[in-house]
Amino acid sequence: MNWLEIVPIVVGVLGVSGAVYYWLRSRANRALPPEAKPEKLPDAIPLSEQEPEISTPIAETLPETPPLSLKEKLGKTRSRLLGNLENLFGKAAKEGFESKDWDELEEGLLAADVGMATTSLLLDRVRADLNEANGASLRDLVRTQCESVFAAVEKKTVGNPKPLVISVVGINGVGKTTTIGKLASRFAREGKSVLLGAADTFRAGAISQLKVWADRSGAQLVAGREGGDPGAVAFDALTAGVARGIDVVILDTAGRLHTKTNLMDELKKVHRVMTKVIPEAPHETWLVLDGTLGQNSVRQAKEFGTALDLSGVVVTKLDGTAKGGAVLSIAAELKLPVRYIGLGEGVEDLVPFDADSFLDAVLGTA
Repeated sequence: MNWLEIVPIVVGVLGVSGAVYYWLRSRANRALPPEAKPEKLPDAIPLSEQEPEISTPIAETLPETPPLSLKEKLGKTRSRLLGNLENLFGKAAKEGFESKDWDELEEGLLAADVGMATTSLLLDRVRADLNEANGASLRDLVRTQCESVFAAVEKKTVGNPKPLVISVVGINGVGKTTTIGKLASRFAREGKSVLLGAADTFRAGAISQLKVWADRSGAQLVAGREGGDPGAVAFDALTAGVARGIDVVILDTAGRLHTKTNLMDELKKVHRVMTKVIPEAPHETWLVLDGTLGQNSVRQAKEFGTALDLSGVVVTKLDGTAKGGAVLSIAAELKLPVRYIGLGEGVEDLVPFDADSFLDAVLGTA
């Protein structure tokens, strides 16, 4: 038999085998229960109809960091003070104090930059209280005298002028313009309209920096040209404040060394120009001090106080220094109220000064 005869036979066998296979398979499928039969796979869902994949930003999955407390922000001053005095502070007055205890207390206060004059004042007062305070601890006695220092400083009463005019002064580098911007934001959050006067016409970039803060806080801005007359800017700012019914006008003045008589005289001239618009202006003159300078900032305040009628102090950068004790010296020696303290870079980090909270943070509690 040749291959031509074999091929038809092979094809026929394969055909019969295939027919038998499909017949047997159909019988098997009919024998299966309905739930055992394979289901037809659904067609692929078009991409446009698929549920979008929701991805959560990493920032939203992280726990929110709680804001630092005042105690934490004043941690360096607290550590400097309590690191030296914690054991001594717990000692009760009835136990009596030796000469070395007084020396230790003096050294601890000086280490926190309270200053010699204010430290001596506190020590004298605490000694005088010992006989009538047998049940109190040394911490209690020191705190009571610190409270009396702050309480003895009276804040200037200005009524409710409209606009309230605040002149902000200080040397370069203390954070004066930034403080003004933060004050503007605070007043704006309280619902007050604010106008900033850019009377620092000498420092390069001062006007543009103040404009950024004005835009950020929603305050209005009156400015002249760089190198122009600061008195003219002050005059225009107050005039605009009156005409527009502004609640608060804050004047940014040029930073100047407190030892430069001619510069201080020019600042006094700017203040005199204000009285041509509002006879009582400025209602407030706040000196901005760098908290990291400690007792040097107190000396600056004395010089400014000689030239100007200061009504308050703003102390910046207290979160970054162990010299926060200088705040006590400002109140005790200069008789000036601390209006605000700076505790960081954020707008919310300029906070009104509260003596009780400050003393809780730096002296600790029993």
